[in-house]
Amino acid sequence: MILMQQSSDKNVLDKITYLTGDFNTLGNIEATPARTPFDETVIEFLNDVSRELMRNPRSQEYSDVITFAFWIRRGFVMRMKEEFENQERKNGRIRLGRGVAFHIAPSNVPVNFAYSLAAGLLTGNANIVRIPSRDFAEVEIICLALREVLERYEELKRYCILIRYERDKDINDALSYLCDTRIVWGGDGTIKELRRSQLPPRSTEITFADRFSLAVIDSDAYAETENKSRVAEDFYNDTYFSDQNACTSPRVVVWMGNKKEEAKRIFWKELYELVRKKYVFQDIQGIHKLASAYLAAVRELGVRVGRYGDNRIVRIKVLKLTKELMEWKNNGGCFFEYDCDDVMELRPLCDDKRCQTIGMYGNKEELTPLLLSGIKGVDRVVPMGKTMDFGMVWDGYDLVGQLTRVIVR
Repeated sequence: MILMQQSSDKNVLDKITYLTGDFNTLGNIEATPARTPFDETVIEFLNDVSRELMRNPRSQEYSDVITFAFWIRRGFVMRMKEEFENQERKNGRIRLGRGVAFHIAPSNVPVNFAYSLAAGLLTGNANIVRIPSRDFAEVEIICLALREVLERYEELKRYCILIRYERDKDINDALSYLCDTRIVWGGDGTIKELRRSQLPPRSTEITFADRFSLAVIDSDAYAETENKSRVAEDFYNDTYFSDQNACTSPRVVVWMGNKKEEAKRIFWKELYELVRKKYVFQDIQGIHKLASAYLAAVRELGVRVGRYGDNRIVRIKVLKLTKELMEWKNNGGCFFEYDCDDVMELRPLCDDKRCQTIGMYGNKEELTPLLLSGIKGVDRVVPMGKTMDFGMVWDGYDLVGQLTRVIVR
């Protein structure tokens, strides 16, 4: 096995726990043929995983699991395949998966590993996925479905190896040596750690660094909507559902339009009632949020710290948006709040390369002058409630392009 020949410690891989696959499968993964993108067998496999998840009663307890199940169902994947084929039809080229994809999933977003695996499979790669070490119920549910369905797809077992191990450079070295593409989620610290492990000269790397996101609410549009509780629900799903740990979770709420004060009064009330009913709040979160808020108040001129009822929602009103605000970010319902009269006032924040997603309530065309102004941040503008919806273009990367190679003929 090439893997064992390259490992400086032949026992180091004994530290790996396999959730799918085994040591022999891993050791021979380099011999696994690359597949064409959106291979029919892979599509059928993912559709069967979707069905398995949907009929598991436990899945219904976790909306992120259900969302993933919908994302990999045949109907949705076929739309992605059709878009891919329309782009490729004219040029006569052949695309294949790059080979072996080594994925390092983040520790704080339970279902991310599954999306990363699905992207690797759909682009024709054999996949080694390091999943979170924390015992998330969502991970258990998805891995159970994968194992059960893989028993009916013997040929795909070597394309789907899910593993766990503690931080270990020797293991990172061995798996990085194997891969044709390394996909690193989890932020700046994880990227720095993985880059200590060299890649082969022809291998590529996709990194998803620490990012932040914001919500933009048109107060006029909000005042007119009849279903204001739904807007609160959408915002809750973008933020509290992941404790604001996801890079897509808004940390800044920007108010536009002419009815800002009326909209704020109703919006925060609706959100508070929802958070009070659904969110499990810990005392330590309140302490951390207030500490960050007061530090921001000390460092930033014009900051005003407020709460709504209690520490479930901490609002930090600012007079201007700067990159430095994100140094004081916190989780669990801590929001900077800004009144905007001209969309170009958002430019200092959106020009930061760390700025990822704008969750918009209102007409997204209002943001067009900002997006065309040459900003270095903002990779996505999506409706509020959809910031966590995964796509094959993510963080500015076209994953189909990044995870495949082209044969010109």
